[in-house]
Amino acid sequence: MGAVPYWYTVNYRPDLNAVLAELREREFRAGRYNPVMPFIDFPITPASPAPGPRAPYHRGCRRRGGRGRDPVHSGHLGRSRRTDFGVVSPLPPEVLQALYGTTRPALSAVEGSLEFLEEVERGHAVYVVCYTGGTPTELLFAGYSYD
Repeated sequence: MGAVPYWYTVNYRPDLNAVLAELREREFRAGRYNPVMPFIDFPITPASPAPGPRAPYHRGCRRRGGRGRDPVHSGHLGRSRRTDFGVVSPLPPEVLQALYGTTRPALSAVEGSLEFLEEVERGHAVYVVCYTGGTPTELLFAGYSYD
């Protein structure tokens, strides 16, 4: 089985660690993690399946720090300027400029072209701050799961 791409969109807040913790909790509560849902269809919408957490896996997974199929679900995702396993890093400004013609893209532009995922290694994650009228409004987290 190979790595699979994922992406999540959440409302922007400057505290990235708090946003990631809330996203992780949201997805655990929804039950969108392996083995409850081995394959998740993206993008996640209000209509996406949400079978709910399955004990004891849910409790054990949270206690041990998580072992989901992607870094967002792992309980130890950190933040870094450089890409690495288990961390989320910003998509570099030069990549944003090349792909979207701006370093402050709208969410619709980013969701319309996720080609930057082709350069993301398995187990790595990036984020993009998305803007509306010059104001940050959403964060898009994307990456590849671990094999």
